[in-house]
Amino acid sequence: MKPVVPRRRAERDIENAFNGYLSAAGPDAAMAFVDALERAMSHISRQPGSGSPRYGHELNIPGLRHWPLRKYPHLIFYLEYAGHVEVWRVLHSHSDVPSWMQSSE
Repeated sequence: MKPVVPRRRAERDIENAFNGYLSAAGPDAAMAFVDALERAMSHISRQPGSGSPRYGHELNIPGLRHWPLRKYPHLIFYLEYAGHVEVWRVLHSHSDVPSWMQSSE
């Protein structure tokens, strides 16, 4: 297992999604989002190579992969390094992913 380390921008993405679920659907939905996120990050920690490289190819970012959350329309974008996995973004699957991925920290 490798530690999963979110970048600052990913932390803001998570906070924004949590707050969105909290205001739109209530605390149960927001906490279920956190549970789904934790399960996905646990999977990434154990099997970082299992995520799709689709956007990595599309954006010309070697090694970039993404993994979907279960029951929530979000994707975790990450890079695997020797000692850890770095989460770059956590984005809604219907967003303009290439534009969001290229936005500055």
